[in-house]
Amino acid sequence: MPHATATFNGKVIAEADNWEYVEGNIYFPPSSVDQSVLNKATLTTDCPWKGTASYYNITVDGKEVRDAAWYYPEPITDKAAPIKDHVAFYKTKVEIKSELNMADDADSQYNNSNRAFLQAFIARSTLTFEEAKPLLAAIFTAHEKRETLVEDVTQADFNSYISAANNAISPFDLEIRSTYHQTTRSRIYALVNSTSDPITQLATIHTPDEISFLKRILDAMFETYNTPRHEVMAITSMQAIKLHKTPAEDGRQTQNGSETQGSAGQSLTMGQAEKMMKTLVEEGWFQKSIKGFYSLSPRALMELRGWLWETYNDLDEDEGEGESVSKKIKQCFACKEIITTGQRCPKKSCPCRLHDICTQNFFRTQSSKKCPLCQTAWTGNDFVGERAAISTQHKPAKRRNGSGAVTRRESPLAVEEDEEVDEIEEQQDD
Repeated sequence: MPHATATFNGKVIAEADNWEYVEGNIYFPPSSVDQSVLNKATLTTDCPWKGTASYYNITVDGKEVRDAAWYYPEPITDKAAPIKDHVAFYKTKVEIKSELNMADDADSQYNNSNRAFLQAFIARSTLTFEEAKPLLAAIFTAHEKRETLVEDVTQADFNSYISAANNAISPFDLEIRSTYHQTTRSRIYALVNSTSDPITQLATIHTPDEISFLKRILDAMFETYNTPRHEVMAITSMQAIKLHKTPAEDGRQTQNGSETQGSAGQSLTMGQAEKMMKTLVEEGWFQKSIKGFYSLSPRALMELRGWLWETYNDLDEDEGEGESVSKKIKQCFACKEIITTGQRCPKKSCPCRLHDICTQNFFRTQSSKKCPLCQTAWTGNDFVGERAAISTQHKPAKRRNGSGAVTRRESPLAVEEDEEVDEIEEQQDD
C-alpha cells in the first residue's frame, strides 16, 4: 500500500504504509500516530453506518488546531469495523500526502445525480431520511430514465449519497453531520461548517449590530433563563424583543470568564429585533414552538456544540480546587447529546438529565425508577426546556411585602421572580 503521512506545523504526526481509505479520507492506525500531539476535544458527531466519532485537538510547538482529527471507538457496522480507533485528519487543517491519487478515484464515482442531491441538500440545509426519499426517487427517475417509487428508496441509498456528498464538500470546510431530534428521535442531517466559528459564519450575512443582538439572545437562553431551579434554555418573543437594546453596563461574564453579552455595537429597534428572530428561524438556527418559545434548532446544536460548551461552561482546570464546576450546557445521561429539552433529576444539585424518549428506554432496563447518579426517585415532573417555564407560570410567584413576610401572587414572569426570591432565601439559609 502507498506510503501516507500527516503533517502539522512542519512536524509529521502520522506515518503509515498500512491504512484504511473511507469516503475520501485516510484513516491511520493508532500506532502510527504521534499520540503526544493529540488532546481529546468535546466534539462528537454521528454517522449512520460508522457510529459516533470522537475528536482530537492537535498541538505542535505551541500551535493548536481544534477538532482537527477524529476516530470511531465503537463502529456500529461490520463495514466500519476496519477503521476502529483509526485516526483521520481534516485535510484543510492537516497536510495529508500519499503516493496514491485519491481525488481521481473519488471523482470517477461522483456524477450528476450526486450533484443534484447535494444542490437540493444545500438549498434545505437540513434533511431527514423521510424527506430525502421523494427527492432521491425523482433523481433516480431522471438519472436512470425509468420511474423509481418513493418506497423503493432505501436507507443504504441515502447513506451512499450522504457519503459521496461529504467527500465532495470536504475541501470546502463543509460536512454533513447528523443528530437525533430531542423529542421525536428522528435522525436529522445538517450541512455544517467544519472549521470556522459559527458566529463568524453568521457575521458574513448579518450586520455587527445583529450579531451583538444574537449574542444577547444566546446569553439570555443559557445564562438568564438557565438557572439551577429553572433550566428553560428558551426565550419568548417578548423576552427577545426586550433585548433589542445594548446593555447599559458592560462587563457581564460567562461561566468561563469571557464576555459574550452583546455590549458592542448599536441597539436595534424593536421592529428590527423581531425581524431578526424570524430570520434566524428561516435560516435554521432557531426553532419556534407552538407556545411561542424560541430555542436552538437541531442544526444549530450540531454546529454550535463546541462553542456553547466553551462559552457557557467553566473550564476544566478549575476542577480539583475545592470549588464546584458550573456547567450551563449539559448532556443527556443516556445518549450523551446536548440536552435543551427533557427531564431532570429532582435533586437540584444533581447534573443528571434525560431526553423524554431516552427515559423510556433507560428506565425500561432498570429495576427501579431512580436517578442513576444520586438514586433520588425520578418523578418525571421536573423539566428541562420551555416546560420548566410553563410549569412555574401556573403557580404563585413568591414576593416579600414591606414587613419582610413572604406573600404570593399570580405572575406570568414567575420564573424571573422566583429566581430572585430563591436567591435571597438561599443566602439567608447559608
